[in-house]
Amino acid sequence: MKVLVVDDHPMVRKGLASTLVIQQDVKDVKEAACIEEAIELMSSYNPDILLIDLMLGKEDGLELVTKIKKKELATKCVILTSSSRREDFMRAQEQGVDGYILKEAFPEDIIYALRVVARGKKFVDPDFLRFSLGENKNCALDELTPREKEVLLELGKGLTNNQIAKSLYISENTVKKHISSILAKLGLHQRIEAALYINSMNINN
Repeated sequence: MKVLVVDDHPMVRKGLASTLVIQQDVKDVKEAACIEEAIELMSSYNPDILLIDLMLGKEDGLELVTKIKKKELATKCVILTSSSRREDFMRAQEQGVDGYILKEAFPEDIIYALRVVARGKKFVDPDFLRFSLGENKNCALDELTPREKEVLLELGKGLTNNQIAKSLYISENTVKKHISSILAKLGLHQRIEAALYINSMNINN
């Protein structure tokens, strides 16, 4: 994948670029300090992913997301921010960002997030999961079948698919199908989100 890092802090840009460029699945990394620079590079570089700082000096990184979405480009937009404010997160979701990550995340977590997004899925930093779940957690849980609830409880324990299969006396393939259904019904994208979800409910077997 080709990545364009958009951040107004040179050290942050260089650090991110240095971390990304050594990854085998990263073909190239370029940098931009502002929205104008990013737009100029976009025409010739055509990156797969934009990694955008939410606060670009006096500019709002989401303005760049808006411009990209209006052009209907295939480029994915991932926000990397130091802000943990709910308002910022919700604004980003309204703009249809493909990922939202805290700057304090470990480098390997940022790389993982980009790979998830590159595969066409969305990624939300676990710290923001409480915002994306909203206030209707109990209603969403009611949509699950009894067996799906059992699988979800096992996910909350951190068990692998194989361990869940043995625990519930079902096949591993059945476990995979249940997990896919659980994620779809809860509006989640990853099993770790499902685990965090059920643990936040304080439900025990």
